[in-house]
Amino acid sequence: MGLNTLTFRQCIPVSIGDAWDFFSAPSNLARITPPEMMFRITNGAAGQPIYEGMLITYTLYPFMMLPVQWETEITKVERPFFFEDRQKSGPYESWSHRHQFREIPGGVEMTDRIDYVMPMGAFGDLVNALIVSRRLDEVFAYRKRKVDEILGVFPKPY
Repeated sequence: MGLNTLTFRQCIPVSIGDAWDFFSAPSNLARITPPEMMFRITNGAAGQPIYEGMLITYTLYPFMMLPVQWETEITKVERPFFFEDRQKSGPYESWSHRHQFREIPGGVEMTDRIDYVMPMGAFGDLVNALIVSRRLDEVFAYRKRKVDEILGVFPKPY
């Protein structure tokens, strides 16, 4: 079982406080998840701000209308700079996601770092290479487009 790491960066033309408020609200996750995944929080965490120890349970359909039940725990919070969640139960052998925010001229650089291990050893690694890593790239590309739409497009430097 191999450790997989994905890193996604996006610059957003908002203050670090506004970025924090948006991304630390569990209810906004549904807004930036592809609609075909039918993401929904199932335990009432949607209306609360995150805190260390918070559990979030959700159902989503990441591939071919197969439902996945997932539970994550917010393990670290350092407002407004980062928070981390870890899978407690779900589709991966392990999953850790760090959401980091850094002030830059004109806004915030947001970095998502995901470390995950697929279940089922070599077979899981093959499924990751053929399907899962591509699907995660698609999900984060969609997320980038939605964040641009909701919070604004960061001007390109000239």
